[in-house]
Amino acid sequence: MVVGVGPVRRRLAQVALLAGVLTGCSGAAEGDPGTSSSASASAGAASASDTAVRSGGTIGAAKSACPLPVTFDIAEDWKAKAIDAGTDDGGDSSADPDNELAQEIVDALLHQGPVTAACEVDAKPAGNIGFLRVWTGKPGDEDARAVLEAFVAAENGVSKAKYSAFEAGGVSGAEVKYLVTSKLLEETKEESALAVTTKQGPVVIHLGGMDTDEHREMLPAYELAKRTLRAG
Repeated sequence: MVVGVGPVRRRLAQVALLAGVLTGCSGAAEGDPGTSSSASASAGAASASDTAVRSGGTIGAAKSACPLPVTFDIAEDWKAKAIDAGTDDGGDSSADPDNELAQEIVDALLHQGPVTAACEVDAKPAGNIGFLRVWTGKPGDEDARAVLEAFVAAENGVSKAKYSAFEAGGVSGAEVKYLVTSKLLEETKEESALAVTTKQGPVVIHLGGMDTDEHREMLPAYELAKRTLRAG
């Protein structure tokens, strides 16, 4: 006899929703092709330059939308929101195996390699489908390159990763450009990420996107974040 099907379905629905958010697909139905923005205006011209995007403010400070070990500018109209990676959902999950399983799935989505999701900056208000996400970790002995390699290694379907070093505002770190192939969608897309280490621990800033075209349109926002990156 099946017991508690309703609650289980509701929990799995919540997990599926979060999975969609963390893969940048939750806003696919909300994207308005007619919406213009400084980020989408740079379509076809996205490169290492962030001159095509305006700053919409700085995040990372204690009273900002996302308190972080670093600060950086986000693109105009992009919206930052802190991610609560806590595992306490207000109930005793250990007393309910279904809730415990769902929580384990959610936890897996919030952690990648040595870092945990801390903030996501949504591009939908600016006309793109994707997120600039910030991941943070505990202080340790690993340098930025090692942290970034572990982050990429924890993602499925990665290929052609190209690493490099960068410096910005007195902060030095590592950067990677790579491809991710989805077996489910049978599609390959570009992604970018960078990592720095701070006294509070490592920080990874990652840019995905629904597909390669979206990723390239959002690159100026990623470059703006990298150029304005400062230790907190």
